[in-house]
Amino acid sequence: TIDTEFGPINITVPCDRKNKFRNALFEPYSRRTDTLESMIIKMYSKGITTREIADLVERMYGDCYSPTTVSNITKQVGNLVEEFHDRTFKHSQYVCVFLDATYIPLKRGTVECEAVNIAIGIRSDGGKEVLDFSVAPNENGEAWRELLESLRNRGIEQVQLFIADGFIGLENVIAKIYPTAKFQRCLVHVLRNLTSHVRKSDMRDLMSEFKEIRQSESLEEAKQALDNFILKWQIVKFKLNI
Repeated sequence: TIDTEFGPINITVPCDRKNKFRNALFEPYSRRTDTLESMIIKMYSKGITTREIADLVERMYGDCYSPTTVSNITKQVGNLVEEFHDRTFKHSQYVCVFLDATYIPLKRGTVECEAVNIAIGIRSDGGKEVLDFSVAPNENGEAWRELLESLRNRGIEQVQLFIADGFIGLENVIAKIYPTAKFQRCLVHVLRNLTSHVRKSDMRDLMSEFKEIRQSESLEEAKQALDNFILKWQIVKFKLNI
């Protein structure tokens, strides 16, 4: 019997004399599908205890899963996360790396929002990949330093450009670990700062003209669009650092 998202399904397994038959859909002696395991992992990530999950699974599927079994399933994810953090990178150079932090609720006794620092790399072939992430009580320079040092120690030797928000001290942290890399403020954050200095009635025009700069197809075209932007929006010129 296989426990599935649609309920238990009885399966007859053929037998042969040499016992060489293998089902292409299920692992030998498996009793559940990946869907159930995924559901258990999602519930665990929401802060539901292993005992509560075991009770829910029993109500939904009519089968008893002990808290220990649930714990073993969630530990598999922990092992995958550790492998992700420890892996050696195939590429030693990246054209660009985006750094950003977001806050999500995490349960450590009580539920509080903590910072998840994320690094996303863009290769020379245009491919993107999540390089690594870390969790800290709040966004701070030490957490970013540890994350960037981990990237360097695991094989990322050169980054041409880092893009990040205006977190104080991050640019200095980057300069110490990747001294040849350039730094750019995230344009989304720049635009947010710019819109805070104009009237609401002017926001749409400002955002549209700022977008023209971003979408320029050449350096010359971008410079011309920037000059036009500054000429019109003198009130926010100092925010562009020109």
